[in-house]
Amino acid sequence: MTPTDETRIRAERGDLTTVAVDAVVNAANSSLLGGGGVDGAIHAAAGPHLLEACRELRRTSLPDGLAVGDAVATPGFELPARWVVHTVGPNRHRGETDPALLASCFTRSLDVAAEVGALIVAFPAVSAGVYGWAPESVARVAVDAVRRWVGAHPDAVDEVRFVLFSDALQEAFAEALAG
Repeated sequence: MTPTDETRIRAERGDLTTVAVDAVVNAANSSLLGGGGVDGAIHAAAGPHLLEACRELRRTSLPDGLAVGDAVATPGFELPARWVVHTVGPNRHRGETDPALLASCFTRSLDVAAEVGALIVAFPAVSAGVYGWAPESVARVAVDAVRRWVGAHPDAVDEVRFVLFSDALQEAFAEALAG
């Protein structure tokens, strides 16, 4: 498969907590201690050991929490995915409007996924929804960032899936992929 083969990057409607992939990306908050939306769903599906692992990260390597645009991995515990890659998206409501911060969520997550040996990675629409980014903007930034990363690291991952919980998000990502 060549790095430009678009079958390596796709968008689908689904539930991120049920996909059988090597790593799912969690749209986390900086505390890593759970929250609403995707974060809450992943924590609920992974079971209590995920929260314990995140508390251990906070106790040791991330005492101040995870920075916006960065990523870190934990085991997936009860999820079908072996790994959870946590990333903190920029919050437009707090003035975090730089698309480079959003792009970093996707590229840093792929860096971390590749470090743990994940070959199939599933993303949500990081920062869409309560963090105030329009689905179309998130889709454009995400698809561009993932395409650039896959092009620069052609053998690092086999597939990137955007697993989206609504028709509107799936349509926005399908349009970005087509463009």
